Amino acid sequence: MTITEARKNLYALVDEAEHPGVAVAITHSGTPKVVMMSFEEYEGWQETMEIMADPELDKELTEAVKDMKKGNLHKNTVSLDEVKKRLTSRRRKASRSRRAAA
Repeated sequence: MTITEARKNLYALVDEAEHPGVAVAITHSGTPKVVMMSFEEYEGWQETMEIMADPELDKELTEAVKDMKKGNLHKNTVSLDEVKKRLTSRRRKASRSRRAAA
């Protein structure tokens, strides 16, 4: 979708892009410049990138998935809420580090 079309149809575009799994590329002069997606999907991508950027956490999750598929649970299994808390804490630390470096 061109930026001109996006501007003319912004409300309809938001209605379309707000659904998880739907992403709309917006182009300028034929080149994709941005993507509009639901906030829920954006948060999911952010969390995925944070996990992938942390080799230790990525390794732990990979091992945990393998064990879950086998029906085994680690003694150190944590809830989804705990994982979210840890990610939030890491985000805050990273944000403070970026601000301190600026």
